[in-house]
Amino acid sequence: MIKVMYSAGLRVSELLNLKLEDLESEKNYGWVRKGKGNKDRLFILASSLKQELLDFIEKNNPKDYLFTNNKNQKYSSRTIQEIVKNTAKKLKINKHIHPHTLRHSFATHLIENGYDLFSVQSLLGHNSSETTMVYIHLANPNLTNIKSPLDSLT
Repeated sequence: MIKVMYSAGLRVSELLNLKLEDLESEKNYGWVRKGKGNKDRLFILASSLKQELLDFIEKNNPKDYLFTNNKNQKYSSRTIQEIVKNTAKKLKINKHIHPHTLRHSFATHLIENGYDLFSVQSLLGHNSSETTMVYIHLANPNLTNIKSPLDSLT
């Protein structure tokens, strides 16, 4: 679940509401249905995660929602928060990590990897580019590694 949230930039509620029919694994994407603002949007499915997810589906044979507890019910958002917190603790990450941190990391890493603002905005489901601009500010420390074109002339 953590890998899916990070790899697609999903909100907790979007993860919890994923259904098997929302995945188009052969095309490496899926759909958030009625996400924030009651909007549908496409999300990317990481190639490196695809087989693991298909194996999970085959093993667990989900009926309604993709991720359910042992009573075949959707997890609560609180449970996901605890899973993320406990995983961070196991990995000895000494920062306060919560599920939305994964979404922020997804967006920041896309910006750092050179993807344009409009693409990131679309993947996050933001109406306004102003909302997405926060991630550019988070990625700005990497701009200090850029060399001026003047340096290549001398």
